Amino acid sequence: MITFSDVTVQYPGQDTPAVERFSLEAPGGKITVLLGSSGCGKTTLLQCVNQLVTPNSGTVAINGRDVREEHPTQLRRSIGYVLQHSGLLPHRTVADNIATVLRLNGVKKSESRQRAFEAAERVGLGPELMSRFPNQLSGGQQQRVAVARALAPDPSILLMDEPFGAVDPIVRRGLQDQLLALQEDLAKTILLVTHDVTEALTLGDRIALLQKGGELAQVGSPEELAMEPANSFTERFMGVTRATLEVRRAADGRRFAVDDRGAFVGVLAPKNPGEMGVP
Repeated sequence: MITFSDVTVQYPGQDTPAVERFSLEAPGGKITVLLGSSGCGKTTLLQCVNQLVTPNSGTVAINGRDVREEHPTQLRRSIGYVLQHSGLLPHRTVADNIATVLRLNGVKKSESRQRAFEAAERVGLGPELMSRFPNQLSGGQQQRVAVARALAPDPSILLMDEPFGAVDPIVRRGLQDQLLALQEDLAKTILLVTHDVTEALTLGDRIALLQKGGELAQVGSPEELAMEPANSFTERFMGVTRATLEVRRAADGRRFAVDDRGAFVGVLAPKNPGEMGVP
């Protein structure tokens, strides 16, 4: 579990805090989405977890332990981190990129290489790609490498900052589906940042919708935010009102929301790992 308690962050030279007195619990083994527009403090909060940002006040804890009690380098190596633009090292092969944290953690070269290949296979990367360099890959392949690198050390926590925001919609859908399949198998504690409502509805077990300054507009399941908006901000941001939205079920069992014109709003994440197959 990741717990934010009254977290305030104010960057030097700024008149107002990036986030102020923010509190939230991200349950273990679930995907919690931080949803909101640019500048609302999503990435700031994400980076408080691995000490890339230090709060002016308040605490961030992992399983009840304040992250400030951990050495920053060791903490970061124990947490998977996926960036929007992959953050791959251009002069290293795919295999070496995936093995980066393993090698930093002292894993022997032969073992780290084997684990890199296993992580690549998990995200759908074939062995023929392992000797290539990042500039020889598509955008979607680069993001798969970034996810594999985060998974290779088998961390209990993954931080994902707009992980699929730089790829086209078709590739993004494939990456989202793969993440859901991985999560069903691995049950990581995932904190994911996005500004995309459809992505939040699709991936989140729990969604925290943020306003400016990290103010929480609403926290709940995808269905609660879509069907039971707590205020006008949530209604506007989600793009629908509870009076006009309905949930339907697809042939494969997945639930999806449509507005009063029948236009697709988004897929609702399953409430439990087995729900995808419910008729």
